[in-house]
Amino acid sequence: MNCAFCKLEVYLPTEYAGQLMKALAEIGVGRVGDYDHCFSTTEVKGFWRPLDGADPFRGELGKLGSAPELKLETRLEAKLLEAALETIRKVHPYEEPVINILPLLS
Repeated sequence: MNCAFCKLEVYLPTEYAGQLMKALAEIGVGRVGDYDHCFSTTEVKGFWRPLDGADPFRGELGKLGSAPELKLETRLEAKLLEAALETIRKVHPYEEPVINILPLLS
């Protein structure tokens, strides 16, 4: 199924949200009609345990950690997806960011 639009979800530390939204908007992500910077955020609490070989942004190897995070959501044209992923990986502080991409039917 080919879709023209996708929904993008990214989980990240609260203090990085503004920087990521700005970087994504600069490449055309978050544009809806005659509006740009169309993003939503939801406060969440993230949990993780770094395993051997990890280089955690927060927390300690082998110990369960948790911290407040934001889920950043937006709609984007599918043709911008690769550029969006590249931008997220440049700005996001986590070694392994959680990025969800959902195809949209309309």
